[in-house]
Amino acid sequence: MAGLSADRPTEVVLAARVARQFYLEGVSKIDIADRLGISRFRVARHAGMVRIEIGLPGGSLDAGLSAELCSAFELRHAFVFNFPDDDEQALRQRLGEAAGQALTDLITPGDVLGMSWSRTLSGLAAALTQFPPCPIVQLTGAVPPPDGRDLLDLVRSVARVGGGPAHVFYAPMILDDAQTATAIRRQGDIAAAFALVPSVTIAMVAIGAWASGLSTIYDALTPAERDCLAALGVRAELAGVFIGEDGRPVATPLDSRMIVTAGPVLERVPLVLAVAFGVAKSPAVRSAIRGGLVHGLVTHASLARALLSLADHRDGL
Repeated sequence: MAGLSADRPTEVVLAARVARQFYLEGVSKIDIADRLGISRFRVARHAGMVRIEIGLPGGSLDAGLSAELCSAFELRHAFVFNFPDDDEQALRQRLGEAAGQALTDLITPGDVLGMSWSRTLSGLAAALTQFPPCPIVQLTGAVPPPDGRDLLDLVRSVARVGGGPAHVFYAPMILDDAQTATAIRRQGDIAAAFALVPSVTIAMVAIGAWASGLSTIYDALTPAERDCLAALGVRAELAGVFIGEDGRPVATPLDSRMIVTAGPVLERVPLVLAVAFGVAKSPAVRSAIRGGLVHGLVTHASLARALLSLADHRDGL
């Protein structure tokens, strides 16, 4: 039996995935190396890990649950934290900080980072002490209409830590009509930012469920608009992209009024890392993963367990 002390969440979860596949699933070390795209030496080094834990303020990374999520849903990355979930505001802040730690571990100087608006991501910059000087691109406007803080401050704060360029703009996510939205998209800073989106290699987003209190977009719409999108099959949204139960983008009348990265463009981003909290969002998170829009997840233990309870033969291996 061996222990592991590491600062990198990806290495901690990788060790748990190796140990789980080797001891619980009976997979050979050679096959594990092939599955995970790592050397046999690293498999052998991690195969003895039985309990792996990394501390964070107010909680710790649950490597076992993280590995289970990766296995059940074929996620490239999963980071599940043992944060108390009785205080929503505190949980949102802690998950934002955890997302910052996970992002720091994954991103490299050669990447281009895309960031969307989210209350949960507002705590991300607080966890950053170092960051590569990569370009950062704003992926969406803000909801509710920005007041000079929120997304702009988040993107700029991350860029300040790393020293890379920040491509930001001031705009709401939802406009009253399509004509206004079209005119706003043509503005120089907005057009320039969206022109860079195809070069984004890592996107940081949040997942919302199509219900009151579970999505800022849902709460910003009229009851008639909410019902219209629900009738079209919308069950969740991430970065302003509406998705159905199968996780595929759903076209809606609202799309022409949105200042967001379109679903087909977001689908082409090589790594989309999402953050989500709240057990009530578990069906929405499952949909986002199932449709392939999300490749990595930062969440807390109670939501992770709810997701695992929803897993079936169509998810994962």
